[in-house]
Amino acid sequence: MNTVRTTDEESAGVRKVAVVTGAGSGIGRAVAVELLTAGWSVALAGRRPEPLAETAAAAPAGGGTALTVRADVSRPEDVAALFGAVRDRFGRLDLLFNNAGTFGPGGVPVEDLPYEAWRHVVDTNLNGAFLCAQAAYRQMKEQDPRGGRIINNGSISAHTPRPHSVAYTATKHALTGLTKSLSLDGRPYGIAVGQIDIGNAATEMTAGMRTGALQANGETAPEPVMDVADVARTVRHMAELPLEANVQFATVMATAMPYVGRG
Repeated sequence: MNTVRTTDEESAGVRKVAVVTGAGSGIGRAVAVELLTAGWSVALAGRRPEPLAETAAAAPAGGGTALTVRADVSRPEDVAALFGAVRDRFGRLDLLFNNAGTFGPGGVPVEDLPYEAWRHVVDTNLNGAFLCAQAAYRQMKEQDPRGGRIINNGSISAHTPRPHSVAYTATKHALTGLTKSLSLDGRPYGIAVGQIDIGNAATEMTAGMRTGALQANGETAPEPVMDVADVARTVRHMAELPLEANVQFATVMATAMPYVGRG
């Protein structure tokens, strides 16, 4: 069931239109609220309707239009329905923030990781990102005016893994290849593609890091985190550049987190 929160000003040639996947919590929620506050029309996509409605309600009155769409990005039919709903409601698409993802079972050594768990992470983090990017690419290529922007949520793990994170790390490394390939193929059509790699934003997923996270040397140590709002502002900056300019890769992290020199 899709729900719409409208404002007096519709998007006809005025408001920019975005899709944010994984918009029901964490980074996705923060980015969606930031864009709505800035006046964007935003389709909030996620597997559970209730958190999506909470995200829409978190944006201040007088901002952009929020459309909530229940979608599992690993299911091609859900992705097709999501982008169809965006096209029907707003008529165009200016931004996809490819954010939906899962870490999978934490702390499981590679030799003990069930194939089903590996497949679930790959289906969500990589296949879901591809399906959404493909649907966005098709719409951006054909719409008038043509073009748009895709921002993929990579992760610090797109560069350096944590212990016992083989599925998550493999998919985030693959996202970098997806970003580069989409960026190259999108050039003739005015489609700009970039990636934001985030380290230790304060969300539900990183809550345990404040008390202790497994380090490369086998010790468990607390790690600093940063305000997720700083990530949201960075995504908005990337999104609002003219299509002639692109942030190809950005790294936003808690200043003192163990990344540079990890291991």
